[in-house]
Amino acid sequence: MDISSLREEYSKSAFLENNVLLSPFDQFGKWFGEAIKSKIIEPNAMHLATLGENMKPDGRIVLLKDFDENGFTFYTNYQSRKAGDMAKNPFASITFFWPELERQIRIEGKISKVDEKTSEEYFQKRPRKSQIGAWASPQSQIIDGREVLEANFDSFEKKFENTEVPKPNHWGGYCLSPDYFEFWQGRRSRLHDRITFSKTEENVWKINRLAP
Repeated sequence: MDISSLREEYSKSAFLENNVLLSPFDQFGKWFGEAIKSKIIEPNAMHLATLGENMKPDGRIVLLKDFDENGFTFYTNYQSRKAGDMAKNPFASITFFWPELERQIRIEGKISKVDEKTSEEYFQKRPRKSQIGAWASPQSQIIDGREVLEANFDSFEKKFENTEVPKPNHWGGYCLSPDYFEFWQGRRSRLHDRITFSKTEENVWKINRLAP
């Protein structure tokens, strides 16, 4: 299979300095809002890259569940592989790619757990079956087959029948506090627009353009 000729010519928009908002969080909010309005499937899906103790990079898709000027929040099992990575190396990057808009956003920063109250409040907003799933799945562990998951699910469904499902102690949120953003807009002839925000030691965001 020859895939060398697969390519798209990007031409939907431009991202020039006179259109850049001064705050990277405001710029993210603007683009994220436009992604939602564009009816993109799961615009909050992001690639989370971590680095484990073995210094090998590891990536997966997770869902953004909140963001503000403190950072970008997602939730997971604290016993998962990514949680182990972040416990050993509390730095990570997240990437959003919206091909429908020909845009990408890369964000780098330090990871920390959110407080228990925030995790509890979000957990109680989840669909009930997702709550039970958090109990049923020994995330990232080797299991003998899918029937293990289904048996676990049935067991916890019966356990919590007619009662509120409590948040497991091994489940909760993380927040990535950024020190770097890159906003990428596809352009013709591969001359893409790449605008970065880098936080200085004085906590000021410095804006630059990168060559594509």
